Amino acid sequence: MPAVQDTRPLLVCFGDSLTAGYGADPGQSYPDYLQADLDAQGYKYRVVNEGVSGNTTKDGIDRLAGIVAMKPAVVIVEFGGNDGLRGLPIEESRSHLDTIVGKLKASGVKVLIAGITLPRNYGPAYIKQFDATYPLLAKKYDVPLMPFLLKDVYGVPGMMQADDTHATAAGNKIVASELVPFLTPLLKK
Repeated sequence: MPAVQDTRPLLVCFGDSLTAGYGADPGQSYPDYLQADLDAQGYKYRVVNEGVSGNTTKDGIDRLAGIVAMKPAVVIVEFGGNDGLRGLPIEESRSHLDTIVGKLKASGVKVLIAGITLPRNYGPAYIKQFDATYPLLAKKYDVPLMPFLLKDVYGVPGMMQADDTHATAAGNKIVASELVPFLTPLLKK
């Protein structure tokens, strides 16, 4: 028998290690839990994990054509953490993210931006500029923004791995459930 074609619209989670599920077992990334949450709520989308550990916003641009070619209905864009951790110039990262969101929107894709922040030791001036990137782009492109992907996970015992950067399986499950309210206005039942 031929394999049954999955015709559900694609929801692509496009980002770095936080999307990839770095350090969690297979099946325990936030996109995996997001699929289960959407299925349970009657949304018929196929969630695809396009997270690559270590990716910067520049790497996101390099992979963008492949994402657009997938013809997704919705893309969650989660980039910037690696730029910030490497202390890359804010203007550069912001420009790259602007390109990513702009090209996705221009291709007719619905976009949700998932923001991130940096450890406090990066200094208040750098962090303030870094954090401002996400609401600026959400406003420019009129797309929804989840201000901080790890909002109720970061710094919570058992929700973060020992590296204090990546969520545990339990943390990823919370991330997914907290993404749903930002996503549902973009989805059709």
